[in-house]
Amino acid sequence: MADTQQAEESTEPADTPVRDARVERQAARLARQIEAFARSHGGSAEGQLAHITRGSVRIALVGANGEWGNLVAPSYESAQRAVELSGLTVHEDFAGDLAAKVRTGPYEWSRMAGIQLGGPRNP
Repeated sequence: MADTQQAEESTEPADTPVRDARVERQAARLARQIEAFARSHGGSAEGQLAHITRGSVRIALVGANGEWGNLVAPSYESAQRAVELSGLTVHEDFAGDLAAKVRTGPYEWSRMAGIQLGGPRNP
């Protein structure tokens, strides 16, 4: 029976504690950034997680005052842990109630229009 336990334990990846520690560090850093965003934009925020590239996840944030921003997490695991640590309310998609809270100003509209309408150029 001891051999069976050892065989089962050996199937765990050798770097699990290192990976878990790295995910926790990444999540703690992201959670601090989420909390800072919420404090500076009305005291609270809501968000949505979306895969953007292989492994990377966008954390879209919308503050209580309608300001918005994005953070990028290196993995879904670290993004999920960050929202748990920060207490961020997460929506399934960036539509409906969450999208309705976003406030855009002249800067965003000119950037969306691009240089065709005299908006600022990309650096």
